[in-house]
Amino acid sequence: MELRGKVALVTGGARRVGAAIVRALAAKGMDVAVHYGSSAKEAEEVVAAVRKGGGRAEAFGADLRAVAAAKGLADQVAATFGRLDVVVNSAANMLEGAVDSVTPEQWEETFSLNLRAPFFVTQGALPHLRKGTGKVVNIADLAGLEPWPRYVAHCTSKAGVVMLTKSLARALAPDITVNAVAPGAVLLPDDWDDEARTHFAETTPLKRLGTAEDVAGAVVYLLEADYVTGEVLVVDGGRLLR
Repeated sequence: MELRGKVALVTGGARRVGAAIVRALAAKGMDVAVHYGSSAKEAEEVVAAVRKGGGRAEAFGADLRAVAAAKGLADQVAATFGRLDVVVNSAANMLEGAVDSVTPEQWEETFSLNLRAPFFVTQGALPHLRKGTGKVVNIADLAGLEPWPRYVAHCTSKAGVVMLTKSLARALAPDITVNAVAPGAVLLPDDWDDEARTHFAETTPLKRLGTAEDVAGAVVYLLEADYVTGEVLVVDGGRLLR
């Protein structure tokens, strides 16, 4: 796909990896819809930065844990930009807890945003994506490919994103490609200390933490590649090889 002039929706595009994806797509000449949940200020800052660089962007607030909001987001974007070509499902949470401390509310919070929302955002976008050569990229996680004892809900939800990616790729071919990026130690949680960050860097085969831009570059590749679908591209500096 030639990205210039196309329109992309990035959920969770206000912060961290999502914001890096927005910047990368804007640099490719795409118009970008920056979705946010509670980070309105950050979303407006990302939009302002894109516009300053000569690009076009708009912010869209929605609680994707609500099915109606998730399904309706694409229509709002298409009404504003006149089209929608790409969906990047990046919005997610990462709740920690020992197995015996996880509550039903925490489980629901994890799955409603991490797994249910990407499906219904994509479902709502289908009429628009089918008008051209639509593309979907889901942001999975290394946690969906290996077990993390204190993140059972997160791991399980991201494993679901992996299978969601493959299932949608099969169901929507040949009109729409669906792929995923599975980041490893890229942006660690804000409350992790320097010791934890050093440990993760030293135990990664490439001996460093990744960056949000590493993930964004993988997203760009999957959008530009027209003969790739159902793929989960791991961006982890080799951690899965250990």
